Amino acid sequence: MEIGLVGKPNVGKSTLFNALTLLDVPMAPYPFTTTAPNRGVGAVRVPCPHTELGQPCTPGNAACLNGTRWVPINLIDVPGLVPGASEGKGLGHEFLNDLRPADGFLHVVDGSGGTTPEGVLAPKGTQDPAEEVEWLEAELVAWIHEIVDRDFEKHARSAETEGAKPEEMLQKRLAGLAIPMAAITAALRAADVDRVHQSHWSRTQREALSLNLLRIAKPRVVAANKCDHSERGAMEALAEKVAPVPVVPTCAESELVLRRAARAGLVEYVPGASTFRVAAPEKLSPPQKVVLDRIAGIVAAWGGTGVQQSLESLVLERLQRVVVFPVEDDGKWTDTKGRVLPDAILVPTEATVRDVAYRVHTDLGENFIRAIDGRTHRALGATTVVTPGAVLRIVARK
Repeated sequence: MEIGLVGKPNVGKSTLFNALTLLDVPMAPYPFTTTAPNRGVGAVRVPCPHTELGQPCTPGNAACLNGTRWVPINLIDVPGLVPGASEGKGLGHEFLNDLRPADGFLHVVDGSGGTTPEGVLAPKGTQDPAEEVEWLEAELVAWIHEIVDRDFEKHARSAETEGAKPEEMLQKRLAGLAIPMAAITAALRAADVDRVHQSHWSRTQREALSLNLLRIAKPRVVAANKCDHSERGAMEALAEKVAPVPVVPTCAESELVLRRAARAGLVEYVPGASTFRVAAPEKLSPPQKVVLDRIAGIVAAWGGTGVQQSLESLVLERLQRVVVFPVEDDGKWTDTKGRVLPDAILVPTEATVRDVAYRVHTDLGENFIRAIDGRTHRALGATTVVTPGAVLRIVARK
């Protein structure tokens, strides 16, 4: 899974990216500090089943901390997008194309209302962050529409001649955008289009279809950054304006400071927590104490920094992903090497146990016989939908 961090310049995208990945990419209070995509790995939290087993797990692809598994998520931070990006303004085409594989977007806005559309600092409260959400959606829709619309009539007539369904025609057009067939079908279902004569679709209908494709296939969550320079009422107003897109108040700068301080052993802090504790007061300089005191106030006021929550809101709620644990021994929950619950796999909520088998290895999916539930030891058929946190043994033909 890949998540794209998007937004206009100078809203704190790179700071939030650094906080989620602890990579030191350039940051500065002026536009276009990021001039090329940054890639890294964040993580979402889920309970680890080893607590039920009564013995520690042996994490492989996902670290475990105090009964919580941190399941990795690929992140890409693209340079700031400005109005007109879909027409190439600010190298927008190049930056948008970097987002093609993204499953969803974490849209970072300046929640304090202190940054112009071009990324220039302005007095707090003079800009409306809801407008950032609106124009970026318009740019993303225009980007998808440009791909759909390219030589559309020719491809539509060809599909009609061949008797191809509109889903099949669109899947070819959108092959580079990682949009699954189910999302294309849902977008068509929501659109008022002729499903027999695609060549009759008007430009307005194709634009509406592009909007449906964006909203269904590329969900977004708004990370309203710089919440420490805003007020709760302003955040609530923003959430009301951009609904149903969720808004998570965030303070990326505070999260980054806390994660770096924890790495240095100065504080005890688990990302996403609503509190932290100074571990070594004697090691702190007076300026460091001032900074941590200020962050303590922010965390107390907002219930945390919101950074970890924004990513999890997108992955676990908007993208509706769950985590399952494949094993070789459904009694001991181990793999062939005796490792306990080594792997944690992220799958869609509607995934079947056979889908999980394919995720583990293509051969397991193609030769699937059944799955065994590690908790109940009951056999599960190929079409059984997985449950969150399921421990599964896949049985396949040799």
